Amino acid sequence: MLQAPPFGIAPFALSVHTGGGPGIGQSAAEGLQATIATARAADRRGYHRFWMSEHHAMPALSVASPPLMIARLIAATERIRLGAGGVMLPNHAPLVIAEQFGMLEALAPGRIDLGLGRAPGTDGATAAALRRGAEANDAFPQQVAELLGFLADDFPAGHPYQAVHAVPGPWQAEQNRVPAPATTPEVWVLGSSPYSAQLAARLGRPYAFALQFGEADIDTALLIYRENFTPSKVLERPHTLVSVSTIVAEDADQAKRQASTTAMAMLRMFKREPYALLPPEEVTAYPATANERAILDLYTNRTFAGTAATVAARLEQLHEQTNVDEVMAVVGAHDLSAATGTVGLLADHYGTPTT
Repeated sequence: MLQAPPFGIAPFALSVHTGGGPGIGQSAAEGLQATIATARAADRRGYHRFWMSEHHAMPALSVASPPLMIARLIAATERIRLGAGGVMLPNHAPLVIAEQFGMLEALAPGRIDLGLGRAPGTDGATAAALRRGAEANDAFPQQVAELLGFLADDFPAGHPYQAVHAVPGPWQAEQNRVPAPATTPEVWVLGSSPYSAQLAARLGRPYAFALQFGEADIDTALLIYRENFTPSKVLERPHTLVSVSTIVAEDADQAKRQASTTAMAMLRMFKREPYALLPPEEVTAYPATANERAILDLYTNRTFAGTAATVAARLEQLHEQTNVDEVMAVVGAHDLSAATGTVGLLADHYGTPTT
């Protein structure tokens, strides 16, 4: 069963998501070290989850393999749940993902999340290099079903994979005559559309909605999920999470400037340029056209950026509007300290001690 938060810093379960990447003038090593520092800060300050997404060929995002980073963070944290938010399943064989996350669960029982997405996490050419076929999106539900079958080791009789087993997992425990694992990775369906909401509802799995992407209709997606939810062995009732870009600073203008760096990265991606985080001064000096300025303003304003009090009020308003169970702050900017600063300032606002 999905585990309730054992601790929390807000009126709702508050979690953190990061891309783990460097900005212009920074190395991948620096970006990944900043990710480790942010995870440690979130762990010490009582956040519930720490997620990272799979991305490829993006200079500002260094986490190409969430399982590798999760393994590193297991040793750097004590309580916080660690997860992929998410693994882009059509890029992989479901058996491999089941093995990787079964191993992570064995290393940190009860602390591993596996969020599943169907986007490539990159551009078309790189997706082709990943051997991602044109039918990848159509096959996503079948891939998810296979992955769940491997994780639970419960393919029905006659299934072609009935004799194929993910190790570590329940089958290994049975063969070694030891108790089956007490916990399994918590599997989430991720998305920003009715398609993902319908799949999560049909499977009886928790649903995470990415509000940081585009003009997504979260109200319709959550309504579809809740109205069509089918209870499963792991979840009796709907469980929802919404993620939103968030930057907190002592000075509201500074937070806004950092938010502009991720907005510029989005604009670059729309222009088919590498997704990169430019320094705020370069963003300000960029000679944007009227259309580009509209995009920059849209994504800057979409970020919950400001002081802790202002951002906390917006997060609470979002929670009230959506009635989700959890809110996830997507942190990251050109300044590598922006993520840890956001984590600490929000925790200070809610009065949670450092443990």
